[in-house]
Amino acid sequence: MNDDDNKQPETNPWMKSLLIWVGILVGLALFVAMFDGRTRAAAADGISYSEFLQRIDEGTVKKVEIAGDVVSGTLSNDKAFRTYAPNDPMLIERLKEKGVNFAAKPEEQPSIWLVILYQSLPFILIIGIAFFIMRQMQKNAGSGAMGFGKSRARMLTQKEGRVTFDDVAGIDEAREELQEIVDFLKDPTKFARLGGKIPKGALLVGSPGTGKTLLARAIAGEANVPFFTISGSDFVEMFVGVGASRVRDMFEQAKKNAPCIVFIDEIDAVGRHRGAGLGNGNDEREQTLNQLLVEMDGFEANEGIIIIAATNRPDVLDPALLRPGRFDRQVVVPRPDIDGRVKILEVHMKKVPLAPDVSARTIARGTPGFSGADLANLVNEAALLAARKGKRLVAMSEFEEAKDKVMMGAERKSMVMTEDEKKATAYHEAGHALVSLHVPGCDPLHKVTIIPRGRALGVTWNLPDRDRYSMSMKQMKAKLALCFGGRIAEQLIYGEDSLNTGASNDIQQATDMARAMVMEYGMSEKLGWLRYRDNQDEVFLGHSVSRSQHMSEQTARMIDEEVRRLVEEGESVARQVLTDNLNQLHKLAEALLEYETLSGEESKRAIAGEDIGRDDGNAHKPASLGTGGSSIPKTRRPSGGFGGPAPQGA
Repeated sequence: MNDDDNKQPETNPWMKSLLIWVGILVGLALFVAMFDGRTRAAAADGISYSEFLQRIDEGTVKKVEIAGDVVSGTLSNDKAFRTYAPNDPMLIERLKEKGVNFAAKPEEQPSIWLVILYQSLPFILIIGIAFFIMRQMQKNAGSGAMGFGKSRARMLTQKEGRVTFDDVAGIDEAREELQEIVDFLKDPTKFARLGGKIPKGALLVGSPGTGKTLLARAIAGEANVPFFTISGSDFVEMFVGVGASRVRDMFEQAKKNAPCIVFIDEIDAVGRHRGAGLGNGNDEREQTLNQLLVEMDGFEANEGIIIIAATNRPDVLDPALLRPGRFDRQVVVPRPDIDGRVKILEVHMKKVPLAPDVSARTIARGTPGFSGADLANLVNEAALLAARKGKRLVAMSEFEEAKDKVMMGAERKSMVMTEDEKKATAYHEAGHALVSLHVPGCDPLHKVTIIPRGRALGVTWNLPDRDRYSMSMKQMKAKLALCFGGRIAEQLIYGEDSLNTGASNDIQQATDMARAMVMEYGMSEKLGWLRYRDNQDEVFLGHSVSRSQHMSEQTARMIDEEVRRLVEEGESVARQVLTDNLNQLHKLAEALLEYETLSGEESKRAIAGEDIGRDDGNAHKPASLGTGGSSIPKTRRPSGGFGGPAPQGA
């Protein structure tokens, strides 16, 4: 006998539903039949016994049927009647005398079981319908009225839209580590020969949009084993003990389908460090985490269940969750480098009809710091722009326009500004651009525009030559000078009294950078190589944990003095550059007023007094810009951008 013979036949869900509905219909039929006799009896006219005797005497009674005390029959006009007779011995004689056709039959006694059925049928129907409704509600795990403790993990089936490792690009190291798990599931003997054991868990760590969930979907597509997916927030409820019950139920389901993979997205929702709350710590989240720890690696081992989790906050996870035996390996999913961005772009460009001039490497070179989600959005925006223009192919011009839109924000062509405000914006952005061209250590100038984008009235955009993973003190000081180029240019042209609120974001960037140089990076000789504040991202119960709260007043004063010194040095450098090259500032501002958007090379030709080479009419038409808006550039720009001035009160 093989295993197939031992398998119970699966119940067809359609057949089960059909049987339930047939039972309900049969019950309703019985319910109708119960009242059918009473309805027919009620259809006959009820008359008094004296009237019945009077009709006999009148000769209008045609037929009579006697059953106990009940007398029924029909009149001469074929109308039915019904009455109840007392014990009248003269009734039979009177009927004979008048020649009425009559018959007698014994009084019917209903079956006791039929009476019980009739009386209990309404309650049976109510209970059956309620049971059916509750079963329907509990089909989705945990969604029924009695299913609070049921797991909400869903088994992923990819009949359509299946994702494999071929769809994952730019994160080769992470893919290789997870490929090993898939290979182990397909051929465990390959590793078991050397005494290797399958990892119990893998934690995917990376910034938002780097492809952690995509990797998990690729594992599901490659492994060919049951794949359960759930979010960390699905465990936690307001009722104490529900989360722990859901964890137990999830692992029970996984044991029945082992070997299998369980993917927990955003595990920091349930796996935060214990002991951070108030009271005795027996809150719902910590009980759920305790149960998860026991199920992953407790007294009873769960063989064949691999846990894969994803988070962008590994710093807040409980240490017991991160130890080997639970999460044996932490897979870092970084932002892709230029080669990785090329591969990611090529994956997403397969679905888009491209013009011959499109170069994935050129686009990748101009998008440092982009994640996989950012690049997917860039390709989609380019396709939407081409469709909006009625094109059949997506050209490089659409990708450039989409890149500007993603990194700097959409153009706000509906705004209206006066010529004086446009001129102030041009000098502000020209100041930033001129400082970036003359101060060593600044990133190369990529583009400068006075067209409002996003929340900024103008943007100066610098891009590094290559991917950057750290910054030197020279580069940071150059960026401090770059921050003040716009404000000092306005001051030199319009004077101290005409300064506006447009440089608020520049000042904020400079202050934050200088404070980080002093308190985190050890770039102050006076304060030395010490860290004066902890990670400000670690927040518990809404309060930042910072060591600076406990530093002495003298140290805090020294920090403020060093921050001010660095800021003033950057301001001095920017002022010197703009004062020495005031003529170039005027030329660049005039070119911006004419063309509104200049590339880095065009800016260099403009300050040299050369023709920038636009003889094809591609210059932007003069924008009608208005009042209102903010000078805060979008924070997604990887190398930082600098916004133009905003009007007073913005």
